[in-house]
Amino acid sequence: MLHAVLLALQEEHTPGPLSVDPGLMIWTIIVFVALLLILRRFAWPAILGAVEAREQALEQQLAEAERSRAEAAKLLAEHKQLMGEAKAQAHAIVVEARQLAEKERAVAMEKTKQEQEELLQRARREIATERDRAVADLRREAVDLSLGAASKLIGERLSSDTDRKIVAEYLASLDAGR
Repeated sequence: MLHAVLLALQEEHTPGPLSVDPGLMIWTIIVFVALLLILRRFAWPAILGAVEAREQALEQQLAEAERSRAEAAKLLAEHKQLMGEAKAQAHAIVVEARQLAEKERAVAMEKTKQEQEELLQRARREIATERDRAVADLRREAVDLSLGAASKLIGERLSSDTDRKIVAEYLASLDAGR
């Protein structure tokens, strides 16, 4: 009979999703509190330590990233400054090279002009020398012809140096009279 009563009670209390069993509720609370205490005592410090370690690692990574960013910005600024200086130096070198080339060109032009002037002066001197030599040769020839003509006219041969000197003086006086 007891068995029949228990079956009847069990049929009366069919567990459903909304039914409340006080015994089960008490045991659930006891197990929960015990588990909470065990976790608080053993697992909670380890979990909290891991979370704090992770937080510190993330903060360090963020700080390192900020330092790296600042260093990169500094290096970029230095690079830009160096590039600007390099461009300025390159420009200065180009300007200096142009000025030097212009000076060299002017020196070369002046040297060429001097060489041309010297060549022209030398050519003029040579022409004057050759002209003077040709005039002297022509005078000598004229003296010889004059003496030859005079000797034929006079009938005797004039060959003395004195006669040549007289004729040369005469021709020089003719040149001075021009």
